[in-house]
Amino acid sequence: MQLSLFFFVLATATFARPQRRTTWSLTQPGTTGVAAMQIVVVSETQILIVDKVQHNPLTINGHVAWSSIYSLTNNTVRPVDVQTNSFCASGNFLSNGTLVNIGGNLAIFTNGTTQYPQPIPNTNGLQGLRHFYVDQCTDSASQCAFYESPNRIRLTSWRWYPSSLRLQDGSVLVVGGSLTGAFMSNSSLDNPTMEFYPPKALNGFNGTAIPSPFLVDTLNANLFPITYLLPSGQVFIAANTMAMIYNWQTNTETRLPNIPNGVRVTYPMTGTGLLLPLRPSNNYEATVMICGGQARSDTAAPSSYSALDTASSQCASITLTTAGIAQGWIVETMPDARIMPDAVLLPTGKVLIANGGKSGYAGYGNVQNQVGASNAANPVYTPVLYDPNIALNASNPSARFSSVGLPTSSIARMYHSVATLTPNGEIWIAGSSPSLDVTNVTFATEYRAEILSPDYVSVTTRPIITSAPSIMAFNQSYTIQLQTAPPATSTVEVALMDFGFSTHSVHMDMRHVELVSSSVPVVGPVHIDSPPNGNIFPPGPGWLFVIVDGVPSKGVRVMVGTGASPPVDLGAWAHMLASTRNP
Repeated sequence: MQLSLFFFVLATATFARPQRRTTWSLTQPGTTGVAAMQIVVVSETQILIVDKVQHNPLTINGHVAWSSIYSLTNNTVRPVDVQTNSFCASGNFLSNGTLVNIGGNLAIFTNGTTQYPQPIPNTNGLQGLRHFYVDQCTDSASQCAFYESPNRIRLTSWRWYPSSLRLQDGSVLVVGGSLTGAFMSNSSLDNPTMEFYPPKALNGFNGTAIPSPFLVDTLNANLFPITYLLPSGQVFIAANTMAMIYNWQTNTETRLPNIPNGVRVTYPMTGTGLLLPLRPSNNYEATVMICGGQARSDTAAPSSYSALDTASSQCASITLTTAGIAQGWIVETMPDARIMPDAVLLPTGKVLIANGGKSGYAGYGNVQNQVGASNAANPVYTPVLYDPNIALNASNPSARFSSVGLPTSSIARMYHSVATLTPNGEIWIAGSSPSLDVTNVTFATEYRAEILSPDYVSVTTRPIITSAPSIMAFNQSYTIQLQTAPPATSTVEVALMDFGFSTHSVHMDMRHVELVSSSVPVVGPVHIDSPPNGNIFPPGPGWLFVIVDGVPSKGVRVMVGTGASPPVDLGAWAHMLASTRNP
């Protein structure tokens, strides 16, 4: 252990047991400047927002902006410049902390083929790999911008609506997408391949795209697949009604049981998925849960669909052990049906589900009975809390869900809405833009942000971290110092979290790992063991929370691993460039 990483402050004050209110609160503290289609927490005080090219009120360098930085400190925004159209992109941090925004859509011009009356300088983003460096957007920085260099840094092929995830070596696996925007994918639009960034020479693919039979078999509703790195080092992927485990090191697909009751869970039948907390007490047993979606056929004409078609209230989970797979999916029921919900892991291990509608589909301008241009209707205004520690009840499939004490919003959060945990342990909610461009019709382009504050935020004796490691190597011991020591009888846990990259109800890389920990009464230090390897928590930025008797501290940012860049194979990169075209 490197003691230079720490500043120890002994504290001997008495820690009172937390007293909390029973209700949550909801505020509207600011606006986002651009429609919040994609969001990610990039520092203790900042959320990066990425939109598509449209006529947002925020401007930069003489043109409309489609990205911004939101300050959690003063609830203001500043524009971020982007060169390419980032419409429906994905995103991940690399192991060195660089954020990569992946894919997009065709450029929007004013050459008579689009709706825009004034030019907006942008280029084709379908092969986009936009780098964002957190340090460049400090309060004193003169300007923020993505770094883009498509001559050297690009995807192998066009990808709209791809998913992506960080792997145990700190690189990114990009999964699926389509060759252009559409309400429903099909065999002529589908991009049923995967690729690595940075490129790899692996399994006979030298930096080039890797065909996936799964992505062919899951047509038509298979865009924005649900993906998570598993503790085995393999990858869980769900699309449409199907799921599999993918071994990226051997390029092997292993199918899992289908999602129950014919519920489709990916665009435009959008549900939300998450990896439930990983705990050392059960050897980091992985359980995936997928909530919401649509059970309608995905081969019908768009004109046969309606914004009034009831969505699914199903939450299905599967434990990815031999016994769990044999048992299959366990079905629970949300209080409300939801299309386009967002599920957010909390430091306590509970799950907050918000946003979406009770009926319809993702997207805009495609189905019958549109509301404004929205393909969905009947917004769900009240979030619900899911507690995986409550015993399953066969006679009450909603036993783990409750909205008691949770506030109801007045803002419809439909297509292109987002939610994320913040370092304060609150949930930041924004977005909703189910339209071609900025509009004031019903379900208008929404710029108001909301902060949903759990009951623990107001606890006066909330734990306070005074020192913690800034870098954590794998399988090492470290110390976290608290301002006051918890009583010897307290329950103390430490959570290492990745808040994820949120877009289109997909929360890429979102993760909650309980660390092995022990606390010392009176003097206050909490001793922790870092994750044993990158399978449990892939190397890159994370957030540490100390939870005392169910009340979490504020999160402290930590770099997991060495902070080094992911492996780069220059030969594979050169072959990729030689084998692909610049968009």
